[in-house]
Amino acid sequence: MTETSVGAQPTSFGRGRTVSLWGDAWQRLRQNRAAMVGLTFIALLMLAAILAPVLAPYPYDRVDFGSITTPPSRQYLLGTDSLGRDMLSRLLWGARVSLSVSIVAQLVILLIGVPVGLVSGYYGGWVDIIIQRLVDILYAFPSLLLIIVIMTYLKAALNQVTGAIPLLLARINTATGGLLGVFLALGLVFWLTVSRLVRGEVLSIKQKQFCEAARCLGASDRRIITRHILPNVVAPIVIAATFGIPSAIMMEAGLSFLGLGVEPPMPSWGMMISEGVRNIRSHPYMLISPGVLLSLTLLAFNFLGDGLRDALDPWMKR
Repeated sequence: MTETSVGAQPTSFGRGRTVSLWGDAWQRLRQNRAAMVGLTFIALLMLAAILAPVLAPYPYDRVDFGSITTPPSRQYLLGTDSLGRDMLSRLLWGARVSLSVSIVAQLVILLIGVPVGLVSGYYGGWVDIIIQRLVDILYAFPSLLLIIVIMTYLKAALNQVTGAIPLLLARINTATGGLLGVFLALGLVFWLTVSRLVRGEVLSIKQKQFCEAARCLGASDRRIITRHILPNVVAPIVIAATFGIPSAIMMEAGLSFLGLGVEPPMPSWGMMISEGVRNIRSHPYMLISPGVLLSLTLLAFNFLGDGLRDALDPWMKR
């Protein structure tokens, strides 16, 4: 019995070459054109978001009262909004907000959902019953309504804080443009699906022969979970996180559209879409550019998620 589980062992690929699970998945992912196009678009978008201070032609909060609602031109490639702010600059900075929200929210979701799913699926019994009944209760609440309640409470609580830790959270919220509440709200709501996914995988894997062998050799529960079960549920977790990112982006856009997202003047795609809806008849370009960019981003992540699901599925080798 080796230290690692069967799912983490290298596999044979091609003519006598031995590659790991992730190397094999990368070889098959490269053959999926839609997934590679999505990955390329996501990489370029992340690079543009990181280099937003350099690429943006103007500051995102720069107001030009002489160019209010100016259509696309040489000076303003995508036009200006109702306050004379450059749309292109705000789109680049808004990409930072959307991507940071989606990635940080997924990290919070995984930090909560994966351990809960591992514990619930491995130990079973009354532990599983208590956890799953709690999940059922939280599932009974509408997600959007629960997020709105959490966001409203956090916005009110962070404005009237005393003590070291609350003041630190308030400063973090101010530094991130009001995104702390979005991170927590999305993390506290969307970990339910990940926990159930991990629990289902653990219920199947813990009955495998390599887990039984490790248990017979005297391995502790902690070692079995971390060294044998967790490596075999990484692939479903990666796929779930990839599909969860566009959901988080869409939810952040919806919250910003309702006025519960980032605090002005920090731009957000959802906030820009909200402003564009109000001017859709007189200035449709204000809605087209953020709407198209948001749609392409969601489509790219969905293409990548489909590609990862096929690449990490061992049955696709046949």
